[in-house]
Amino acid sequence: MAVLRESQDFWEDRSIEIVEAAERELEADLTALSVILAGRWGAPETVDLWPYLELDAPDPDATAREPLSFLCGVASRMQIWQLPNSERWVGLAIGQADPEWQFQLLAGIGEASSLQRDPPPTRWPAPASPSPPL
Repeated sequence: MAVLRESQDFWEDRSIEIVEAAERELEADLTALSVILAGRWGAPETVDLWPYLELDAPDPDATAREPLSFLCGVASRMQIWQLPNSERWVGLAIGQADPEWQFQLLAGIGEASSLQRDPPPTRWPAPASPSPPL
């Protein structure tokens, strides 16, 4: 996990204009970097990070593997590229840990298996309906 760029923090001024300008600047950087990576590895896949929070996991102590665990806490989605001939992905996201903290342009590298969700809980088949009378 690496922080590629940070905005200012917002402890002193959290006005909409300041916050939106900082976020737009990092989004422009993310877009520029995405274009470069897409030229090398093709179009990225957007991954929704919400499911990796493990809020609906049957095990209350379940957590996502890193760097997903960290990313889930600061971002809602990321762009990933599956690296050719590798079991790894490269991801980019814009995150913010708290409203007063700076925005961060983040890059992470993870194992492809970390993006695979556990299969949903087994659902038992519904009981067979009685046969119609002959």
